[in-house]
Amino acid sequence: MDASGSERVVIAGLPVARLGTAEVVDRVFHALSGAQGGWVVTANLDFMQRAYEDPDSRELYSRADLIVADGAPLVWAARLMGKPLPDRVAGSDLVWLFAERAAREGRSLFLLGGDGEDGKVAAERLVERYPGLKIAGVASPKLSSPPTDSELKEVRELVAAARPDLVYAGFGSPKQERVIEALRPSLPGAWMMGCGISLSFMAGTVARAPRWMQNSGLEWLHRMLSEPRRLAPRYLRNIPYAFRLLWNARFIES
Repeated sequence: MDASGSERVVIAGLPVARLGTAEVVDRVFHALSGAQGGWVVTANLDFMQRAYEDPDSRELYSRADLIVADGAPLVWAARLMGKPLPDRVAGSDLVWLFAERAAREGRSLFLLGGDGEDGKVAAERLVERYPGLKIAGVASPKLSSPPTDSELKEVRELVAAARPDLVYAGFGSPKQERVIEALRPSLPGAWMMGCGISLSFMAGTVARAPRWMQNSGLEWLHRMLSEPRRLAPRYLRNIPYAFRLLWNARFIES
């Protein structure tokens, strides 16, 4: 169930769905009602740079059913191309919104990944907020980068046995996308999404940026300042690529 034609804008080679947050939720749950599964990639600037530099990652992301713009530079690029997006679709918002809708519809969710006990705590917080939510399972396996075939086999057997409607995979990219791709054949009726750090946000062990920083495209700065030693090299490397992305959107791809 891919967004196509006028519903997409191709940014740096990736087909980004021209859907707002509420539309993404509706589309996923409409597909679930028809026993049709899928895969959401929430692409931010780091995803775009990885896709630009690594053809294998670009091909991996392109196999998703929906790629949404989880990053202000993607929203700005689409606007410069004359194909504006309704809004930024943040994965850290979708994890709550999918769970809320799943609770209303009596559907189940598997939380995979996260640091330490973050997945377990996130599950507890989700059920506390949305009492109708069914938690199909929680697991935080240690995986190599990239995951080995034997590791993927173990994860596939574990999650497939739980038969969830939704799967969040929080391993960071592109590891989480490789896990999702391995899971899909065993769960053709489930929707899956890589959620990065979002399990820690939900658990409360990592603070998300204030709303004004999210809305102004500065969430990356909050993350960098919260973990400068780990994240500063990544985000500082992203900045030159952001200028390249916007330049190409304005003068080459528009």
